[in-house]
Amino acid sequence: MEVWDGVSGSRISFDWASVGMPAAKAPGEDPTIIAYMTENANLTAALLKRLDELGGVSIMDNTRVSNIALGEDSDTLDLRSWPILNLSNGRTLAARLLIGSDGAQSPVRNFAGIESRGWDYERHGVVATLRLSDSPWQEAPYRTAYQRFLPTGPIALLPLPGPYASLVWSTLPSHAAHLKSLSPEDFVATVNAAFRLPPVDIAYMHRIPSGQVSELAWRTQHTPPPSNPSLIPPSASALQADTVASFPLRLRHAATYVGERVALVGDAAHTIHPLAGQGLNQGQGDVAALVGVVERAVREGADVGSVMALEAYDAERWAKNNALLGVVDKLHKLYSVGSGPIVGLRSLGLSAVDRMGWAKGLLMQAAAGVR
Repeated sequence: MEVWDGVSGSRISFDWASVGMPAAKAPGEDPTIIAYMTENANLTAALLKRLDELGGVSIMDNTRVSNIALGEDSDTLDLRSWPILNLSNGRTLAARLLIGSDGAQSPVRNFAGIESRGWDYERHGVVATLRLSDSPWQEAPYRTAYQRFLPTGPIALLPLPGPYASLVWSTLPSHAAHLKSLSPEDFVATVNAAFRLPPVDIAYMHRIPSGQVSELAWRTQHTPPPSNPSLIPPSASALQADTVASFPLRLRHAATYVGERVALVGDAAHTIHPLAGQGLNQGQGDVAALVGVVERAVREGADVGSVMALEAYDAERWAKNNALLGVVDKLHKLYSVGSGPIVGLRSLGLSAVDRMGWAKGLLMQAAAGVR
């Protein structure tokens, strides 16, 4: 993975060969790979296949939860601490443990009365799928991800199977709206410019309503190319239809991940800036930790929905996620500065870390979830 400062040009390259330590991989995996990009459709299909293999799971499609409330005491059952879910298909479910994996606006979190704190970044994330031009350094056995930090937000190009890549561009809301208004050709030209031109040129391309293709061609003639072409991504050649979307970026963190018969995972518990690509990884870490806590409660004969049983999950995940949220938030603020002494200081720091293999190795292990 290549990461660099769009203002100063200082950069850091992430690969296991340069850090002097073994890759955080299982036996038989390619040691050059530091991460995998998995499309959501493939991940979902694999999970559904595994659920089908395990059995004992009911999946209700095209069904929403219309209401969540505490149950009542009756002659046969005391459900006063149990969440009761009313579904749109007319069914009613009583939950010994209700897991909220229902997104940043989590109804489960609201039902549990768990406060979520944070702030908006005044940035939008623009995503799209792009076709890349042919590049000899982007062929098998591995491909490279690229991220450039611009004053308005980082832009990243993440490899997908075949000649495709996923774009994630964090930028100003006005820029996001402008990008979505462009023709496919001008959109692609603006993306290519964001990885190649100085920030002042990129800002100009955001101000013109059209003509980015010719503007990029002219400005590229007057911009020195990199010494090594593999330091920047291959040029995007086309935009896949109907893949451009945007969403507001926010930091949110729940005050706790657990309540009586409630546990929160993923975006219901925390939302993070996408610059480090850790949102899904955090959610998977939550699920793994919660599974371990539930398994232990079952083995010991405890009530899996009690706060006493669940608090080990909160203890394991809350502080770890909070630390990562803080680091990513500080990185966003650090690289939002476009001039002055901070630019020089952060550039020195980035270059220094790039020369310290052990430091890069620790960062890569943390990102891989082995630390």
